[in-house]
Amino acid sequence: MKLLVTGGAGYVGSTVAARLVAAGHTVVVLDDLSTGHADAVPAGSELVVASLRKGAADVLADGSFDAVLHFAAKSVTGESVAKPGYYWDQNLGESLALFDAMRRAGVGRIVFSSTAATYGNPENTPIRETDPTRPVSPYGATKLAIDTALSSYAELHGFGAVSLRYFNVAGAHEGLGERHEPETHLIANVLAVALGHKSEVSLFGTDYPTPDGTCVRDYIHVSDLAEAHLLALNACEPGRHRVYNLGSGSGHSVAEVIEVCRKVTGHPIPVRTCPRRDGDPSVLVASSEKIFRELGWTAERDLLTMVSDAWAFARSLPHPDQT
Repeated sequence: MKLLVTGGAGYVGSTVAARLVAAGHTVVVLDDLSTGHADAVPAGSELVVASLRKGAADVLADGSFDAVLHFAAKSVTGESVAKPGYYWDQNLGESLALFDAMRRAGVGRIVFSSTAATYGNPENTPIRETDPTRPVSPYGATKLAIDTALSSYAELHGFGAVSLRYFNVAGAHEGLGERHEPETHLIANVLAVALGHKSEVSLFGTDYPTPDGTCVRDYIHVSDLAEAHLLALNACEPGRHRVYNLGSGSGHSVAEVIEVCRKVTGHPIPVRTCPRRDGDPSVLVASSEKIFRELGWTAERDLLTMVSDAWAFARSLPHPDQT
């Protein structure tokens, strides 16, 4: 198939693009490089540097594309609280421009990188797709709005759409890993201490109702995530919008993640205990029973593998003082 991957120069998008190329598909990456990296775009694919508003219609216009995998988004929760209008414009506005470009070009299949932030503070653990969606940040709200728009495009324009909702992505895939600025993900920040880029890790709250008192979160290896996107691509059915959660079904505490990072790196990784952050739920874990039942997907790689792969990638990067 000929596929357009939006945001394909980012962490998850580039990994999925690499897997698509390896599977024999023709891949065009559309990315404005505002947060992505041109050198992450896999060999064998084509890079078009543009926003969705400016580039999607031109790229899709020749009618040769079979489907779109949509990763392009702004995704920092704190920034979305500070700049809600910017997030609505960039996430929902750009996505609607993409969907209209797809409709005009006759491209009706799309896999969307959604998020478990659409659920907000959950009522149940693990979270299922049928649970209420009450996002607590503009970031989560914009992603939920895109999911809603996809349901409308499926009903009214015959799109075959799949939204994948996941929590914390970790690990690395064949030289592709996390290079966010700023970095907000726990494992990458813990490994930055082991590399000497930071002096300590901040641990927010040790009095949660969990076995060790620290928050529990769901982690998924980026390679497992990529496999789910390939399965979802084949599951797109005209006129139907499917939603699937992706997760381990169990989760790991912050303290457990830090301990695994110590084991992998051999570094003591000092920790500074801080008060809880407002709005942090005790446990966020996704049920992936639906995607296992319908598509046969399950997370295969454990936390030790995620940290080991992330550590190998982090050590391959130049020190910030050398860039």
